[in-house]
Amino acid sequence: MKFLRNDPTLKQRRQELRRNQTEAEKALWAHLRNKQFYGIKFFRQYSIGYYILDFYCPTMKLAVELDGGQHNQSESKEYEAVRSEYLRAQGIEVMRFWNHEVLLDMESVLSELGLKVTPPHLPLT
Repeated sequence: MKFLRNDPTLKQRRQELRRNQTEAEKALWAHLRNKQFYGIKFFRQYSIGYYILDFYCPTMKLAVELDGGQHNQSESKEYEAVRSEYLRAQGIEVMRFWNHEVLLDMESVLSELGLKVTPPHLPLT
């Protein structure tokens, strides 16, 4: 693959996904955008290789994925396992949350995410 990050051939799809966010994505993005979350930069619909991530923090090498009911199907589970393994091979940690968790208990989601992005988890500079 020529472009590991934000492959231009996936640009249109990334833009489409940004325009058609789920309610859970909108809700979480309201907390992550513009470095509002611990001053850390997150991107939404960021691609790594062939995969488009819901949210990505390059500083932390952290992907945040929001899953709906379709992710409970066996085909989806297999795809997600392969996808997560690829991302781990790139040194990227993946955190997953269910859409309903984000919509019903944002505080817990942000708390769990905060544990990953605050000391002692911050990368050395």
